[in-house]
Amino acid sequence: MISAPARPATSADLEGMSTALADAFHDDPVMAAVFGGDEQRRTRWLRPFFRGIGSVHLRHQLVFTTDDHGGASYWDPPGHWQTRPRDYLPIAVPMLLGVNRRIPKALRGMGRVEAVHKAQPQDHYYLAVLGTRTTSQGKGIGSALMEPVLEVCDRDGVGAYLESSKERNVPFYRRHGFEVVEEIEFARGGPTLWAMWRDPQPRETGSG
Repeated sequence: MISAPARPATSADLEGMSTALADAFHDDPVMAAVFGGDEQRRTRWLRPFFRGIGSVHLRHQLVFTTDDHGGASYWDPPGHWQTRPRDYLPIAVPMLLGVNRRIPKALRGMGRVEAVHKAQPQDHYYLAVLGTRTTSQGKGIGSALMEPVLEVCDRDGVGAYLESSKERNVPFYRRHGFEVVEEIEFARGGPTLWAMWRDPQPRETGSG
């Protein structure tokens, strides 16, 4: 049972979404590699990090949340997924103070991830971030946060792409039509991300 339906987000939702995503990613292996192993310190920096990248994604009007901020999804439309230098400005503080000496490692890892992304068909929607509060998981919120864009993909015949930073989430994405195309080693010795691609799928129509 979904606690609240997904809806397009606005700048007024940034604080609630960033809090939800910081909770969702508190034990994420890639976030631990980037922000360090101390979970309390990491969670403190994840809030401004997700708030900053959320403000970037809002430019495309492809950010979704729920009224109770049980989770959030950040999407990029076709042709707009590559990170530009100006996109780093909203996350400059958490990068400089939170990532600090791990910035070179983070940038190398992001470069490896983007290299695999570049090898995919260019015309696709990119699910950059999807997360649900730990207390809201298992209620269908993650599926609801993907559905608006997946409907567009299927209607317009466009693919979708994402990277899962947890292997246990791969079956969830498979249920929505994504398949693993490559495993990416973020840094030497790990962690691993699973690059996943989704072909557009025909939707059932009513018989009238």
